[in-house]
Parts: sequence; structure tokens; C-alpha cells
Amino acid sequence: MPARAAPPATPLLIACALRIERAALGGAGRAGGAAVLRTGMGPRAADRAVARALERPGMERAAVLATGFCAGLVPGMNPGDLVVAQETRDPRGAVACTGAAVLAEALARAAPGRTVHTGTLTGSDHVVRGQERDRLRAAGAVAVDMESAATLWTASRAGRPVAAVRVIVDAPEHELVRIGTVRGGISAFRVLRSVLPAFHDWHRSLLLPRR
Repeated sequence: MPARAAPPATPLLIACALRIERAALGGAGRAGGAAVLRTGMGPRAADRAVARALERPGMERAAVLATGFCAGLVPGMNPGDLVVAQETRDPRGAVACTGAAVLAEALARAAPGRTVHTGTLTGSDHVVRGQERDRLRAAGAVAVDMESAATLWTASRAGRPVAAVRVIVDAPEHELVRIGTVRGGISAFRVLRSVLPAFHDWHRSLLLPRR
């Protein structure tokens, strides 16, 4: 029998919070060779779940990509737009993302016609609305969610490659009442499913020798 190929030296862990996000990524377990982790909602849940996942055998050097839905902060953003974090930020500080330009290019290929925004993705422990959004935008953020910053903070402590990609479901001119309305109209679920190949392109770029 031929020898089984060795797993990559840098495996990929894709972290999301919601069942609908995990379903878009192929459900529980693995998606195209990547491990998919549902953390649960909020920064504390993300901290705990990611820390446990990275302690598993074989995950010591894992690259970590946080994904799912988010709220856009910049006027002119639309549901279905994509956000690639150049850094994530929460009260503990900022985490620089790895290969953001490569990831943005891969997303543009995977989702032609979708706008890809880059910038600071800020974290919150609650749903952000109204004037609080204005304050976050004034501080330099382009989008906000509840788990990405915590996920990357936990993952980056051991020097792992990290990234965050979010699909906008809620924007200044398109405010949602509840996440369930994502299922109707424009489908962020379908956008998230369509960009999974870009996550693998980013991961493969980490394995290439550096010049």
C-alpha cells in the first residue's frame, strides 16, 4: 500500500461562533482538510474553545482563521460584503494578522462581484448599535464582531499565523433586528460557503518558502 501523506506542518483551524456559520463551512469536524471549531458566542467562549482546541495533539503549530458574520461600521457597506482584518483589536490590545493582502486577493477570486474591505476588526462583548458604532468607527475600525479579536489573541500568544474574515450582515444603512433575518434576502450564509476555498489558498501560502 502507498504511504499515507503526512499532515501539513501547519494545520488550519477555522473558528466560528454560530451553528449557521459552521453549517456554511461544511458542518462539524473538517472542511477540506481544515478543522472547523464552533466556539459559541462571545469573547469568553471563544477564548476557552480556541485554547482547548490548540492543546489537542497535532494542533500545536496550527494557523487560526476566525470567520463568520459581523457588523460593518463604514457607510456604504452592504450585507454580503467581506471584511479582511489587517489587525484585530480588543481591550487587551491589537493583534496583527498574517498575509491579509494574500487573503483579500483570494477572496476576490472566490467571490467575484463581492466587495472586499480591509482594515481593523474590533471586538465587543455585546451587540453594538447606534452611537457606539460611530465611536468604534472614529477609533479606526471598519467592522465589529464578538469573537474574532478574542480568537486571535488566544492563538497569537504562541506565535501562530492568524487571520480573520467576516461577512457583513449588518451595516449602517442595513441594520438587522436579529441574526435570523440573514436567512432571507441576501444570504450571508451562501457568501461564507463560497469563500471557503480562499481560506485554503491563504493556508497554502503559509507553507510556501519565504524569499
